[in-house]
Amino acid sequence: MALPENVANAVSEFPLEVTLDDGETVEIRVAEKKAAEAILKFATNLDEQDLLFLRVDITEPKVVENWLKNVKKGETLSLLAWRGEDVVGYGTVDRNSARWTHRVGEIRVNVAPELRGQGLGRQLTGKIFDIARRLDLKKLTANMTPDQIGAQAAFTRLGFRPEALLADYIEDRSGETHDLVIMSYDIDGLNGQIDSPLKL
Repeated sequence: MALPENVANAVSEFPLEVTLDDGETVEIRVAEKKAAEAILKFATNLDEQDLLFLRVDITEPKVVENWLKNVKKGETLSLLAWRGEDVVGYGTVDRNSARWTHRVGEIRVNVAPELRGQGLGRQLTGKIFDIARRLDLKKLTANMTPDQIGAQAAFTRLGFRPEALLADYIEDRSGETHDLVIMSYDIDGLNGQIDSPLKL
């Protein structure tokens, strides 16, 4: 099944090679079914704090399969960064199909620990912002805990602002609860891709 036309148009520039701050190059591609094994391998290298904020548990093969099905249907837009045969990061925007929130997308970016600080997160975030704009989304949200100061600062530099603090809203794998910060960004006035000092 081919991507819906509006989605296919939004991602027509991919695959795309990008250069990181240290001069290394990686290739950014639209996620597809054959990437499942590489995504699972990527997930095994994430720590507990990284896994806490995944919308779905990508350490589970069935969950990854469903994620990639949603990408194929155009319900989720996901970009994968590849270094050789390995996935080293992803950027995703999930859209809500409900009529009253269909102009809102939730953005998530995750980068392999060994490549953080090299600008890959910035590259992925810029591309996801650009795709969201092409899809005519009006608002983006991002979720994190209050103690993720670096993530909050990074999204603040992009123009995100805190919208809500939900007490004891999420639970980690050990059963401990955490507050959730919801940040948002209105993208109506976004011109071009993001060019910020985001270090993910």
